[in-house]
Amino acid sequence: MTHPSPIRGEHLSTALALAADGVPALPLRAKKATFGNCKACEKNVCGGRPNMKTPGPCTCPLPCHGWAAATTDPDVLTSRAWARAWREAAGVAYHPGGAGWTAVDLDNAAAIAWAREALPVTQIVRTTRGEHWLYQGVMPSSNGVRPGVDIKSAMQYVRWLGPGAGPLTALPDVVRDLIVRQPAPVRPVAVPAPTGIGACPHRTPAYLARGIAMAEQRITEAASAVHATVYGAFLAVLSTHGRCGCLTQAHTERLFAAAQAKGESPRHCADAWANALTRLGM
Repeated sequence: MTHPSPIRGEHLSTALALAADGVPALPLRAKKATFGNCKACEKNVCGGRPNMKTPGPCTCPLPCHGWAAATTDPDVLTSRAWARAWREAAGVAYHPGGAGWTAVDLDNAAAIAWAREALPVTQIVRTTRGEHWLYQGVMPSSNGVRPGVDIKSAMQYVRWLGPGAGPLTALPDVVRDLIVRQPAPVRPVAVPAPTGIGACPHRTPAYLARGIAMAEQRITEAASAVHATVYGAFLAVLSTHGRCGCLTQAHTERLFAAAQAKGESPRHCADAWANALTRLGM
């Protein structure tokens, strides 16, 4: 009977210790890579979603789904099915979200300096190039939230580098806010100059103001078919106000901002505006 090397045995012992503390663990290959899919789970036949963005009901005993393979079950960790993985393991990883944690991964000195100024003090684990700041609480994971800063919590794994220094503190809003995307800048399209009509035919400026407000409301209240709704609102505004010259840059900015607040990109807004102009022969 062969026995694992002391280093490989140490990896399994570390995983078992983490599991005993309620921290889901899994083996790592070299360069922090997880082990590949097993035959039973090829093409997600076990129920896992593509790229494992959400966990599926996989009951396979092999470490076949990256972070979703992390477990606190010692029988799985020590099973014969996992033996090869531990023999080949170069390290141990854990699923922070499964442990109820969030890791703020600071990849360089500049990121660490920012964290010291912006984030509450918490448990810190030193890494090869930077630090992991661990907080008690779970949130969506996201990479590149700032230069040199990643968020690793739900549906992510982190290499275990030993216990950190200091107590865990509650996940603060300032960390949660790092993944909130700011609205894209508004990039309206200029309205062409009046084409042959002299004085504005509208009785009062309030007529235009009501038209813009109605278009904004129509876009804002769209529950589905947002692309079509935005195009229809642009078409309605341009058909009524596009040739007389009363539309201003401020009006188009309001319409584009309403569309972008519903998730439309600046390019989609520009395309919808251009298509409306074409439809009206403008």
